[in-house]
Amino acid sequence: MKTIALEGIDRPAPNVVLGLMRIAELDDDAVRALVSTARDAGIDFFDHADIYGGALHACERRFAEALQLSPSDREQITIQTKCGIVPDGPYFDFSYEHIIASVEGSMRALETDYLDILLLHRPDALVEPDEVARAFDELADAGKVRAFGVSNHTPGEIDLLKASVRQPLVANQLQLSITHAPIIAQGVAANMQGTEQSLTLDGGGIVDYCRLNGITIQAWSPFQAGFFTGVFLDNPEFAELNAVIDRLAAAYDVPPLAIATAWITRHPANMQVVLGTTTPERVSAAAQGSDIPLTRAEWYELFRAAGYRVP
Repeated sequence: MKTIALEGIDRPAPNVVLGLMRIAELDDDAVRALVSTARDAGIDFFDHADIYGGALHACERRFAEALQLSPSDREQITIQTKCGIVPDGPYFDFSYEHIIASVEGSMRALETDYLDILLLHRPDALVEPDEVARAFDELADAGKVRAFGVSNHTPGEIDLLKASVRQPLVANQLQLSITHAPIIAQGVAANMQGTEQSLTLDGGGIVDYCRLNGITIQAWSPFQAGFFTGVFLDNPEFAELNAVIDRLAAAYDVPPLAIATAWITRHPANMQVVLGTTTPERVSAAAQGSDIPLTRAEWYELFRAAGYRVP
């Protein structure tokens, strides 16, 4: 398993992460099997959010109840969670009060006295950066959160936060897969008239911005065809892409999921892939893509087969 460094985290972070947004209905044995498979594959980094699972903190609570981590067990894993989405409405809330209350709720649910990483889940149009800074300072000073980041944020939104927040923002969780790659594809087709790919949808070069500012991109929905429109693997609508994936999987002697993972981990931005599956076999298969050395020709062939234009 290839690893990267995240500021504020005292252990190397794997470049494949297990997301736990779908475990609320799993029994203890299923949760333990999922986590055990991840650990065996070198994944010791687990991604949560306060809203995952229907009821507030449901998946966080299910994780803690199933695993019953000892203090030494807790020290061997990285727990990341997110706050800021209010399901009633829905709307977003980056107020001091909401951030503090969410973190306290997450720690209770996870049965831990600290979080390794806290992300702001989706941009709050009404954000007051000084309130975020006040919350982050209080949480950091109390030892309740060791590192901070964002999710689905543009360069401008991050700069606005950084004007007040003194802690490094170590991660930005963004949707990315071979078929849902506007944050990468736009740069390839920049300044091309008449092609939708050339449109800027991320506020202007978020991948380059994160690389320049030491922010790790965490790719969520790495196998989704679009915005929760189903997976592209074995999807007849992506026959050409799957033919390339299958050929490369055979060449590297890995499952197709590994090739889909490797397309992201091959990028020099040192991204993390956030898996959302509850199937242990899929976790193991995807993890094999952690350090597959796709050539430039192979990476671009997948890119073109997904429907993107290479001038």
